[in-house]
Amino acid sequence: MTRVRLRPLGFREDGDGWVVGRVETGVCIAVPHAGKRAIELLDSGRTIPETREELRTELRAELDVSAFVDDLAAVGMVESIGDRVFADAGTLAPSLPRITRRMVRWTLSPLLHAALGLLVFGGFAAAVLRPEVVPRWRSLLWSDHGTLIVLSEVALVAVLVSLHELAHLLTARAAGVPGRIRVDTRLQFLAAQTDVSGIWLAERRIRLTVYLAGMAVDASVLAGCLLGTALFGGNVLLSVIALTEMTGLALQFFVFMRTDLYFLVQDLAGCRNLYADATAFVLHLVRRVARAPTSDPLAGLERRQRRFVRIYSALLVAGTGLCLGVFLLISVPFTVALVARSIDGLSRHDDVLGVVDALVTLGVVAGYQGVWVRAWIRRHGPRVRRLVARLARPARSAGLRGVSPPRD
Repeated sequence: MTRVRLRPLGFREDGDGWVVGRVETGVCIAVPHAGKRAIELLDSGRTIPETREELRTELRAELDVSAFVDDLAAVGMVESIGDRVFADAGTLAPSLPRITRRMVRWTLSPLLHAALGLLVFGGFAAAVLRPEVVPRWRSLLWSDHGTLIVLSEVALVAVLVSLHELAHLLTARAAGVPGRIRVDTRLQFLAAQTDVSGIWLAERRIRLTVYLAGMAVDASVLAGCLLGTALFGGNVLLSVIALTEMTGLALQFFVFMRTDLYFLVQDLAGCRNLYADATAFVLHLVRRVARAPTSDPLAGLERRQRRFVRIYSALLVAGTGLCLGVFLLISVPFTVALVARSIDGLSRHDDVLGVVDALVTLGVVAGYQGVWVRAWIRRHGPRVRRLVARLARPARSAGLRGVSPPRD
C-alpha cells in the first residue's frame, strides 16, 4: 500500500479554508477543509486510497487525493510517496541567523508598541502646534558641494533602510519566522525587502505587526527628529533625517508596488494574492478588448474579494503607468544629461575638483544601475528564459506531429 510521508507543516484557519505551509521555506498554500483533513489523515499513516474513502465517509467529499498529493509534492511539502523520495530544495540562509527567537521576543510586546505610538503622537503634535519644525526640501542642500550631499544621502538612506528592514526581520524572528533581507526591484525603483512569507501561518495581530514594523520605526525616527527640533532648535542633521524618512513613508503609499501598506491592505481585505489576482484581471480585460478567448479569473472569489481586486486593479494600472511615465519622461533624460555632463567634466583637466565630482557622480550612477540590473535579472531572469524557450520551441519541433513538447 502506498503511504505518503509529509514534511512538518503548519496550519491556520482562513475564512472558508486553511492556509498550510512550511515556516522554514515560506511556501504557503490555501486548501479547503477537505484538503486539511486529507493532510491529517495522510500524516497519521493512512494510504491514499484509505484517505479517499475516509473523506467520503466523514465529509461526504470527493477529493482526488492522488492529484492533491502531487500538488503538495510540487511545492515541497512531501518527503516521500511510497519508495519515491523527494529531495528537499532546502531554504536560503536567513539573515542574521545568530539572532534567536528568544532574544527578540520584546519586539512583539504591546508595551513597546504603545511607547512607539506615544512617540509618534508627540512628533505629530509638535508638527501641528509648531509647523516651523517640519523641514523644507531646501534643507537637503546643506552644502555647496553636490558630491558631498549625494554621498552623505546615500549613506543615510542605507542606514535608515537597514533599520526599516531590521524591524521586519526581528519581529518576524520573534514569531518564529526566519526571514531574509535582500535587494529587489519594484518597477524602476531599487528596494530592499525582507522575505517573511512564513508569517502567513501566524495569527492576524502578529502578521500586522510584522507588516507595519518598518513603518513604525520610520515614523518613530521622524517623530524623534521633529521633537528634537522643537525642544533644542534647528539642526541640519535632524532636518535631513526627517526629510529622508518623510520620503520613505510617502513611498509606502504606492501600494501598486507591493509596499508594506500593500500587505496590510491585502490582509485586511481577506485576499490571498491581491497583486496576482489584479494582474490576471487586467490581462483578462485586455483579452476581452482584443476579442481573444478568456475567462474571468475572479469567478472563484468571494464578492468582497472581487470588489477589492477590481479597485486594486485600477490603482495598479494608474500607478504603474504614472511611474513608468515619470521614468521615461524625467528619470531617463535626467540620468542621460547627468552622465553627459560628468563625462564632459572629465575632459577639464585643469579643474581637479570638477574631475573628482564627475568621477563620483558616474560611480554613483553606475553603481545604482548595476545593482538594479543584477536584482532584476535575479528576479525575472528565470521567467525570461522560460519565455524565450517557449518561443523557440515551435521552430525546433517543426515537422513533428503527435509529440508534445516537454513541460517547463
